[in-house]
Amino acid sequence: RAVAMSVSHSSRLNKLVREQYMRLPQDGLVQVTYVWIDGSGEGVRCKSRTLDKEPKSIEDVPEWNFDGSSTAQAEGSNSDMFLVPVCMFRDPFCLDPNKLVLCEVLKYNRKPAETNLRHTCKKVMDLVKDSHPWFGMEQEYTLLGINGHPYGWPDNGFPGPQGPYYCGVGADKVYGRDIVESHYKACLYAGVKICGTNAEVMPSQWEFQVGPCEGIEMGDHLWMARFILHRVCEDFGVVATLDPKPMTGNWNGAGCHTNYSTEEMRREGGLKHIEAAIEKLSKRHDYHICVYDPRGGRDNSRRLTGHHETSNIFEFSAGVANRGASIRIPRQVGQDGYGYFEDRRPAANCDPYAVTEAIMRTTVLNETGVETKDYAEH
Repeated sequence: RAVAMSVSHSSRLNKLVREQYMRLPQDGLVQVTYVWIDGSGEGVRCKSRTLDKEPKSIEDVPEWNFDGSSTAQAEGSNSDMFLVPVCMFRDPFCLDPNKLVLCEVLKYNRKPAETNLRHTCKKVMDLVKDSHPWFGMEQEYTLLGINGHPYGWPDNGFPGPQGPYYCGVGADKVYGRDIVESHYKACLYAGVKICGTNAEVMPSQWEFQVGPCEGIEMGDHLWMARFILHRVCEDFGVVATLDPKPMTGNWNGAGCHTNYSTEEMRREGGLKHIEAAIEKLSKRHDYHICVYDPRGGRDNSRRLTGHHETSNIFEFSAGVANRGASIRIPRQVGQDGYGYFEDRRPAANCDPYAVTEAIMRTTVLNETGVETKDYAEH
């Protein structure tokens, strides 16, 4: 019998009719969609406005505002929040000349909102800019039907055990490739620095990679890639979850492995700088675990069990080519004597601003302990 897949009603609307309207000329006017992180620290919101000419740089996009009481970011009695444009992309949904604009959120007093973690990340990245930090983040996610059940899984029961799904090919191995390929193309069009994608170990779980990005660019590009993913999934009528352990039991969780190097690590003899950075990280494990998911480590505790290609959340470990370690040095880097390393601890729902800032505080600014230093006065 045919099983009705659990997709949203709006995805069944006639897309050819929509296409007819999308082709209409705009007479020099431009749609700009403002995108921001909401009060959950995980969700993204957006709204659009018309500008009378195409913005050529982020400075051409005006500040705007929104009702913070509806995004868990303000009280109803004082709810206006500022949207400050920080990074502009081409719009893959409405096409040129329209734009997607990532924004920072400021409160009524112009102080950063609680979930605006970009603000301090930018300060730290400016301080360490001479070390030219490069990042590449591997975003794992899981496709769900509208009913919250993994997309393509049997209505009752489970698919066969893990093994054939990772980088798999075939209708019985992978579910939802249309979404993955549409997201990839949309990111390329937008100007997001997406650099790859693959099917993951759990069926209906996928990964895309963004990078290399320098400094603050990492968080900007990963957040926009996430927004585009949720928008693409909306068109197909399914949900992308970044939950670090969407299915309990003998299934892989979802992480956001973070590859990192400084200029000196990338040069001949850089391995000693890599090892020095790992040594610093080893002494600050608790601090990193605390900032590597939005709930101070509680989300990651479901994922970092020491099984399913993870390290144990309570222990720091490092090794060459070891996917069960907190930090993995790729085998090629071990052979070459320079390159980068991979922090495997960040959860899929981490804030990339928080992760990249923490890595810089520990490895370049030489912070120790669980407290962070405020560099605002310097």
